[in-house]
Amino acid sequence: MTAPSLDILGIGNAIVDVIARAEPELLRRQGLTPGEMRLVDTAEADALYAVMGPGTESSGGSAGNTCAVAAGLGAKVGYLGKVADDQLGQVFAHDMRAIGVHFPTAPSTGGTPTARCLILVTPDGQRTMNTYLGACVEFGPSDVDEAAVRGAKVTYMEGYLFDPPAAQQAFRAAADIARAAGREVSITLSDPFCVSRHRDAFRAFVQERTDILFANETEILSLYETESFEEALAAAQREVRVAVLTRSEKGSIVAMDGQVHEVAAVPTQVVDTTGAGDAYAAGFLAAHTRGLPPGECGRWGSVAAAKVIAHFGARPQVDLKALVGLG
Repeated sequence: MTAPSLDILGIGNAIVDVIARAEPELLRRQGLTPGEMRLVDTAEADALYAVMGPGTESSGGSAGNTCAVAAGLGAKVGYLGKVADDQLGQVFAHDMRAIGVHFPTAPSTGGTPTARCLILVTPDGQRTMNTYLGACVEFGPSDVDEAAVRGAKVTYMEGYLFDPPAAQQAFRAAADIARAAGREVSITLSDPFCVSRHRDAFRAFVQERTDILFANETEILSLYETESFEEALAAAQREVRVAVLTRSEKGSIVAMDGQVHEVAAVPTQVVDTTGAGDAYAAGFLAAHTRGLPPGECGRWGSVAAAKVIAHFGARPQVDLKALVGLG
């Protein structure tokens, strides 16, 4: 086996995040359910953008956020995701490369604009996400960079990208390349509604191609169609070598090679929950690819998640290396 050139390669929806503060009244006027993640068309995206307050714009998407946080922890990171050859696509690509993430995917020239996620954050820290998927749904098997996959210790895939059939084919192709090269395959379930839409396909991917599974409590219950967390944990242990299950203020569970490790949440003041799970996965994988033990990997994840939700936006604004003890 050749030496890896990357620690983590993320594959996901390449989305420009637009994050703004909002009062509950704005959500009511727009007919939005607090905490919901919904898909919108071009017209809805334009109309909502017009009434949003001032905010921040940056490269985002679930796996994109994970890659950014992992890079901040010193991991060597790459990312595959589809953007258009337009202004937002150029912003996304520049933003990722500027933080040290290898981004080789060629832009789409088909006329579909780059995706964007309009995120409204209410004073209680709750995020309401309105996503226009645009060009990112065009990601398919031809966009899988084989050299990058073969060279990554872990290929990490975002469940949100599971909706388009071509993306599912790309996931399977990337997983098979990684496995053939002796690397690890990881997936995050991303959203319980996404799981319910594609439960059979998710179950097959987890059983047949996954080494490291990330999910929150709601998502893992949906995957295994149970109301018991203990039953869902046991099912995950039977199917993957590493199951990493987050439970908000209850902390997280890391089940690896038959051993279960409970990891405490890091106390923090919640300002914006955007990207909490993404940051946790980043911390975990950054530690895992360093060869650290399961409990320490979970601690890195908890630290990263706590620091991301303590401020506005999904990217860390503190030196995470120092906080996890890298000095």
